[in-house]
Amino acid sequence: MAKRRHAAKDEILLVPFLDILCSLIGVLILIIVVLCVSQTQQTEGRTPEEVQMAQDAKRMRQDIVERKALAVVLKEKLATLEELKKQIEEKEQRFIKLRKLLSTSKDIQEANLKLSQKLQKELDDLLLEIDGMKQQQSESKKEIAVLMTELKRREVPPDKKLPPVIVQPSGSGMAADTKVYFVEATGGALKILGAWGEDYRLSATAAVVVADVAYNHFLTEVAKNPKSLVLFLIRDDGAAAFNNGAGRAENDYKVRVGKLPIPGRGMLDLALFAKFRGSVPPPPAAAPAPAPTTPPKKAV
Repeated sequence: MAKRRHAAKDEILLVPFLDILCSLIGVLILIIVVLCVSQTQQTEGRTPEEVQMAQDAKRMRQDIVERKALAVVLKEKLATLEELKKQIEEKEQRFIKLRKLLSTSKDIQEANLKLSQKLQKELDDLLLEIDGMKQQQSESKKEIAVLMTELKRREVPPDKKLPPVIVQPSGSGMAADTKVYFVEATGGALKILGAWGEDYRLSATAAVVVADVAYNHFLTEVAKNPKSLVLFLIRDDGAAAFNNGAGRAENDYKVRVGKLPIPGRGMLDLALFAKFRGSVPPPPAAAPAPAPTTPPKKAV
């Protein structure tokens, strides 16, 4: 009788291959999970403290912008309140005069009956107007109080104020006998920094730059020394102010100017220029603007 062949000897076992395949899939899944976790924790090379500081600085800059807007509204409300006070005082004085006219003798009142009736009507109108102004004044005071509270709430704490910006000399330095004067150019304004012991701020519009007595006095004194340099410190929104201010200095007074971009909104620290800083006499209290009257050209 013939023996049956054992079919088991011809079978191929797939168990080791499947084990290797499952292990490979597990390793790939582990690599993918590690890459995803590392991607979520990536902060462009910055530490968590630096990221937090950047977020705080962004929030404080936004608060500063909002505080400036509130300050403008508050200034307008204060001006309106002062105007209302003046009007109330004028009308109260007129009321007193009208009251004196009405308190004259009966003979004069009878002779001027029509005039007294007209004055009485005007007096009533003035009283109504004064009441309206007082009510408006009270509402303005309430609005000012609300704005002051909001400004105080938005005030940046001393421990979170923006750090000062240290202004450093650029290039290979400057000659020892150079006298440097600083003008800060920011959005719509120029500020002469301590040229005569104190800062002086003016509008950067072309008309003001041409006519401002103090600024023209400053350029006149600086132009007397050929080795002087007016260095404009340009904030991120001060390009237009620099063009007007530097154009006036270069084109009309032949003053040598320089420019230095200033990052951030912190206070300026000029300590590194202490030995180079120059000074000029303070401007006269009242004096005509210097001869050049052409609008300033844009500085290059």
